[in-house]
Amino acid sequence: MTSPAPLQPQPSSSALTVLALGGYGAAGSYAVEHLRSRGHTVTTAGRDATRADLVLDLGDLTAVARAAASADIVLNTSGREDPRVVTAATGAGAAFVDITATATYIAGIEALDLAAPVALSVGIAPGLTNLLAHAAARQSTLPLDVAIVLGAGEQHGAAGAAWVYGMLGQSFVDPATGSPVRSYTRPATFDLPTGRRRLYRTDFSDQTTLTAELDRPVRSYFGLDSRFATTSLAALTWVPGARHLPTSIPMPGGERWYLQVRDAERVHGSATGVGQSRATGLMAALAVERVRAAGAGVHHLPSLMSVEDVDLTVFG
Repeated sequence: MTSPAPLQPQPSSSALTVLALGGYGAAGSYAVEHLRSRGHTVTTAGRDATRADLVLDLGDLTAVARAAASADIVLNTSGREDPRVVTAATGAGAAFVDITATATYIAGIEALDLAAPVALSVGIAPGLTNLLAHAAARQSTLPLDVAIVLGAGEQHGAAGAAWVYGMLGQSFVDPATGSPVRSYTRPATFDLPTGRRRLYRTDFSDQTTLTAELDRPVRSYFGLDSRFATTSLAALTWVPGARHLPTSIPMPGGERWYLQVRDAERVHGSATGVGQSRATGLMAALAVERVRAAGAGVHHLPSLMSVEDVDLTVFG
């Protein structure tokens, strides 16, 4: 594992006690390593007794609350998307940070009566994309397009792979128009460092959050760094049952990711790096260091920081 480069200093110099759900996984391990390097006490938790510091079944909400009661912050990188876990943790007095990109899960959390702060949209997409879009909105009043290209060759972990395949054949509601959109359809062309790319609408939660926050249409477009893999997803989205394909099926590609935010006139911001799991972990760690000072309720990343607070060069 590559040691994380330091990000920006935390607002408070006090050490935190963090309970990292799934903190031994693809993104969680990077977040845990970075937080420990910053002097925070981190306990990893999950069902894998060989990797977790604390064996914890997230279906046992009483056990979740008991574990959270001894933590300042609970970081969820487990891939489990259950609002009851959020309620159990925050009800025990802990702040909560979740790396989810699922719009329906985020909506479920936003509907909760929360007793502590919860940070969402804290990875690269959503997360860094939200910061870039807010920066663009300070320069433009036009609708925004968000391009998200992830490395097909990276081992994302079971949750990440299941999420990409799970969108096949599934529709979501366009937050600007209210009309249904099938994932991996309605392509748009983007000029990226690797050349002109055809990317597809997918159910990333950043477009839902940003459309509401910025009061304008924001649309997310997704692809993998491999053109073949991206085209395959666009074809498979019309194949019944394709979303149940084994997530272990390898796809060609590398580990570099790209983000871009544009309007109809120009590109307003971009970011790139090697290893989206690493970048997601580093961004989540940054949110962990900031969420404790926020008030009870949901806070998306732009309410905790701006893109200027992130050293974009650390992502490689």
